[in-house]
Amino acid sequence: MELIFGIFLGLIILVFLVVVHELGHAIVAKRNGVVVEEFGIGFPPRAWSRKLKNGVLFSLNWLPLGGFVKLQGEHDAAKHKGDYGAATFWQKTKILLAGVIINWLTAAILLTILAVSGMPKILPDQFVVPSDTSSVKQSVEITAITADYPADKAGLEVGDKIIRFKGQEVPSSQALIDQTKAERSNTIEIIYSRSGVESSATVTLLDNDTGPIFGAGLGQRELTKATWSAPIVGVVTTVQFTWATLQGLGNLIANLASGLVLQLSPDQSTRETGSGNLKEVSDSVAGPVGILGTIFPQAERAGPTQLIFLTAIISLTLAVMNALPIPALDGGRWFVMTLFKLMRKKLTKDREEKIQTVGFLTLIGLIILVTIGDVAKLF
Repeated sequence: MELIFGIFLGLIILVFLVVVHELGHAIVAKRNGVVVEEFGIGFPPRAWSRKLKNGVLFSLNWLPLGGFVKLQGEHDAAKHKGDYGAATFWQKTKILLAGVIINWLTAAILLTILAVSGMPKILPDQFVVPSDTSSVKQSVEITAITADYPADKAGLEVGDKIIRFKGQEVPSSQALIDQTKAERSNTIEIIYSRSGVESSATVTLLDNDTGPIFGAGLGQRELTKATWSAPIVGVVTTVQFTWATLQGLGNLIANLASGLVLQLSPDQSTRETGSGNLKEVSDSVAGPVGILGTIFPQAERAGPTQLIFLTAIISLTLAVMNALPIPALDGGRWFVMTLFKLMRKKLTKDREEKIQTVGFLTLIGLIILVTIGDVAKLF
């Protein structure tokens, strides 16, 4: 049931983030004289629809994979009154980038909330205002489980928080490691928390001098809290994560390119290096299946702080990805429009459709490949 709830919650959050993205397009388009024909949650076939007082058709659709906004005359060459194509270059720029800005602001608002309640410290140089910052360490958490070792046999899982070990509080990961070493070969009661519910487990530790005794990876998250500086921390941290996302994307592309090139080498060791680069790309990328089937359930079990943080990062990622000059995405549409304007060439409906179709099919191909990788990881 926990897995199903985590998937359902993740689906709601993903749909929400896409819907606010599309809402940004719709609001800015309407304010700039472009007719909004339909605003839909989910994708067709249509389940229900209603004409709103402002003339927009609002629809709920059967495929809960996001949302969409349909503008009148969406092609750049359309010139009738109320058409998107009839808007000025600056108006089109605002319409195209509105979704990106909304997702970025959503991330900043969520990180501002976390700055007050407790922000996970992820980046080594993560921004804080020293005079208005307090640090709180969370309970020691299991980050990995080794199969057939004591932690696994006791039924412990990744994400469980260790509260007490043999009746004693566990202040840090190192303290728990020292405690397991002192109690090697003994049977110990552990009190742990899973999804906010405390339970107990009996663990029989191994008597290894060099190998694992407990058989679990341990970690401890540090949270930082602010008061008056929370909005500043939220915005600056969003900027930091934006840059980190771009760097990660650059490294991903570099590993993918070098991996594909090295795979063509006649040398066996070089090909193995290329395979390693491609595996690193595969391990660091998750599609809808991986996000819904693994990442969201883990975040839901970890608690509201991690869930809000994950939502902020996904919203920020949507902003960054949509800003890239990739055809079929907002940034790609703006790039193509700007390029033709600079070249002083007419962007015809047929030419625009061909460019966007190629970009869309490329994205679908990448999504399929990532989904295959996600399914392989699950099994």
